[in-house]
Amino acid sequence: MTVPRFDRRRVLVTGAAQGIGRRIAERFSAEGAEVIGLDLQPAKGDPPFRLLPLDLADPAAIATTCEALRREWDRLDVLVNAAGILRIGDSQSLTPADWAACMDVNATGPFHLLRQWTGLFMQQRHGAVVNIASNAANLPRAGMLAYCASKAAMVALSHCVGLELAPYGVRCNVVSPGSTDTPMLAGMLADESRKQALITGIPDQFKLGIPLGKIATPDDIADTVLFLASDQAGHITMQQIIVDGGATPGT
Repeated sequence: MTVPRFDRRRVLVTGAAQGIGRRIAERFSAEGAEVIGLDLQPAKGDPPFRLLPLDLADPAAIATTCEALRREWDRLDVLVNAAGILRIGDSQSLTPADWAACMDVNATGPFHLLRQWTGLFMQQRHGAVVNIASNAANLPRAGMLAYCASKAAMVALSHCVGLELAPYGVRCNVVSPGSTDTPMLAGMLADESRKQALITGIPDQFKLGIPLGKIATPDDIADTVLFLASDQAGHITMQQIIVDGGATPGT
C-alpha cells in the first residue's frame, strides 16, 4: 500500500475558507496531512480540516493564535500563505485604506506569520514554506496598483526568507497564479463573458491573453503548491513558479 505523500505532516494554510487556499488545504488533507486552516471568513460546508478564525491584519491576533498552535504542535512541516485580497484603483483613486488593506493581508500579515514560525523551522531543521503571490507581481496592471505592489512585496519577502532558512535545510518558494476560477476573480468580472476577454487579452489594460486558452482552476495552483512542499522538490528553494497558462512571457 502506497503511503500518502504528506502522511502525518502538519500543514498550516492561510486563506483556507474559500478559493485557492481552500483547495490547497483540501488537497493536503486528502494526501494524509494534518491540516489547520486560518481565515477571517467562515468556510461554506464542512471542510475536511480544522479552520480557525484569524485576521491577518492584526499582528497581536497572529501572535496569540500561533502561540496556541505551538503549544499543540511541536513541529510544523509546511506553511502556506494563501490568503489574499484585491482592491481596485490607480494612484489617484485608490484610498489609503485600500492600499493598507492590500499590504496588510497580502504582505505584512505573512511577514508576521513567518516571524512566528521561522524559529521553529530553524530549530527542527526541516520544513517548507510556499507563499502565493500573483503574476501581477511581475507585470503592471492598470487599476491594480495596491494588489501588484503587495504581491511584488510577497515575492521579495519570500526570497529573503528563503535565503535565511536555507542553511537550516528549510525551503521557501513562491507560486504566482494568473487568472484563476475563484470567488476573487468572479468579483472582478461584470459577467461570465468577461472570462473570454481575460483569455484573449485586454489591450486597454495592457493585459496579455492566455496562450493555453483557458482560465486556471484552483487545482492547477494546488498541484504546484503540493509539489513544492513535497520531498520531490527537495532541492528547490527561493524560486517563483508562475502558473498562468503562458500569460507571463518567460525570461
